[in-house]
Amino acid sequence: MAISAKLLGEDEYVVVSTRTHWKALIFPVFLLLVVAAGGAFLAAVVPEGSLQTPARIAIGVVGLLILFGFAAKPFLNWFFSSYTLTNRRLITRHGILTRTGRDIPLMRINDVSYEHGLIDRMLRCGTLQIQSASEGGQVVLPDVPHVEQMHLKMSDLLFGGPDGKPGDGYLDDEAPPEPLRRREPRSTAEPDSETLFSSDDNDRR
Repeated sequence: MAISAKLLGEDEYVVVSTRTHWKALIFPVFLLLVVAAGGAFLAAVVPEGSLQTPARIAIGVVGLLILFGFAAKPFLNWFFSSYTLTNRRLITRHGILTRTGRDIPLMRINDVSYEHGLIDRMLRCGTLQIQSASEGGQVVLPDVPHVEQMHLKMSDLLFGGPDGKPGDGYLDDEAPPEPLRRREPRSTAEPDSETLFSSDDNDRR
């Protein structure tokens, strides 16, 4: 869920915009399959009679409540949450009805690191840990997709410049092209009479 361009400052652009890793959807999808299979089985074994229809409706309602309470909420949290890295700040947005957000200027970040276990390495995600000079101190972003690349891009923006300042988008062995010097046009004006006479006198001597 990319951040709106209206919320970006002048000369600010998005470097990375992503949600948390899809592994947050593993449990909701698994629960959906279990509830659907279990509800279908229970509805099929309900004996015939006057209570068959109310019993099947009750089974369906209970299944929907379970899905809404334990599957829909994690899915909506994943859908409405985003991590956005620009050339100036790190932006986080969370929440379904009540939205919460945090913006961390890159100039206030002191250190950035990441960690990922065996399962995270298999799924290519991890946890990004950010040390900032703000009151919040440490910021932890869990389940960041391609966390190594995210860490690399943040490090380049923070420490990629030759003097320790945020990088300018060029690699360490590259330099931005120097501005072309404007070549002054040759003068086409004819020499004045004094210059001509003085040069003739010198030739005679």
